[in-house]
Amino acid sequence: MNTPQPPKRFSMIREFHLADWFTLGNAVCGVGALFSVMSYLETSNVVHVYFACALVLAALIFDVLDGRIARWRQKSSAMGRELDSLADVISFGVAPAIIAYGCGMQGLYDRIVLAYFVACGVSRLARYNVTAETLSGDDGKVKYFEGTPIPTSIVLVGLLALAAWLGAVRENLWFGKLLIGGFTLHPLVLLFALSGSLMISRIRIPKL
Repeated sequence: MNTPQPPKRFSMIREFHLADWFTLGNAVCGVGALFSVMSYLETSNVVHVYFACALVLAALIFDVLDGRIARWRQKSSAMGRELDSLADVISFGVAPAIIAYGCGMQGLYDRIVLAYFVACGVSRLARYNVTAETLSGDDGKVKYFEGTPIPTSIVLVGLLALAAWLGAVRENLWFGKLLIGGFTLHPLVLLFALSGSLMISRIRIPKL
């Protein structure tokens, strides 16, 4: 009678494809962006905002490369897809929201909008993972996205990098602030509300 062999050490890591390592690079860049924002909040040195935005851009490069490598090597897996979604939540959902918070969107309404933005990103990725097979054509490839992909938040990150470079952060944030019911709203945060709403919309965007 054959007894089952115990799993090898680091068996999960051994099963990673090359593309999965690039996906982890995406996640690491996203976490690095969070650390940079924390450093900015502690030191007020705007260079940390630049670092945070640059790391989100690096995460986007890793995100593009992992897809290209998976197609080139013709190796993909359900685990790889889940890894990609989790990394994207960090780098293009949580990190942009925290950068916005660090730049001055810290009012109660700002926090609600930023939390809504992250929730929309998570929902968008979950919907894609669930419906990917349904949306795929005869060749097994997904022809279009429903809702804007979460990496489009790089546009917001670029805008915040520009604001930081121009000194338009914290009390100098573009469009100022409003007091509604005694709580603060920075109108600039509404761009995050728009981005999140587009993610969970039914807009069809062709997948290149």
